[in-house]
Amino acid sequence: MLDVSVIIPTLNAARYLPAALAACRGVRETITIDGGSADETVVIGRELGARIMTSERGRGIQLRAGAAAAVSRWLLFLHADTVLSGDWRRAAGDFIAHSVDCRRAATFRFGLDDPSPAARRLERRVAWRVRHLGLAYGDQGLLIHRELYGALGGFRAWPLMEDVDLVRRIGRRHLTVLDSVARTSADRWRRDGWRRRSARNLSCLTLYFLGVSPRWIARLYDR
Repeated sequence: MLDVSVIIPTLNAARYLPAALAACRGVRETITIDGGSADETVVIGRELGARIMTSERGRGIQLRAGAAAAVSRWLLFLHADTVLSGDWRRAAGDFIAHSVDCRRAATFRFGLDDPSPAARRLERRVAWRVRHLGLAYGDQGLLIHRELYGALGGFRAWPLMEDVDLVRRIGRRHLTVLDSVARTSADRWRRDGWRRRSARNLSCLTLYFLGVSPRWIARLYDR
């Protein structure tokens, strides 16, 4: 069993949570931090053996709460609509075994649960972004030792961009991409259109680098 606490922020995630939790077996604990779901998210999490917490809504707030309550040396932050591939424990275990100084963090390769060419193109763009810019988003998961997480100050209590902010503080040279896939639901892209959703994500990133408040960016993202 991996000495890992999997931390999943949830909000109306009943449709996705069973698959995400099923892929996380074999770890010390799995924690879901719910931000006020109106569906069966909390019930499903409890039935599937997750440790249930609640907090104020906001992904950064929820992630901070989960990290503070976790008991393992290693923390794995994961989105509720992301399913880790079957070999992730081997990849994560190898990384942990060779991380003697605990100054590195790891993420997974980005994948989408869609067979279309548009999905493959987006996966290639994300791989380029991570390889050259070191910008891995939360839907790729983040595995980090709790000492490094604490030294960096953890996630900021932001509703959005909290993942990019922490990854930037980790730094590209200290971020490893594991040879395993975190496969995320493509529902948002199918609903909004591949180009429109990708353009919205890029706009949010641009506004963040321009210094716009994450709260204002969140309004654009949710519009």
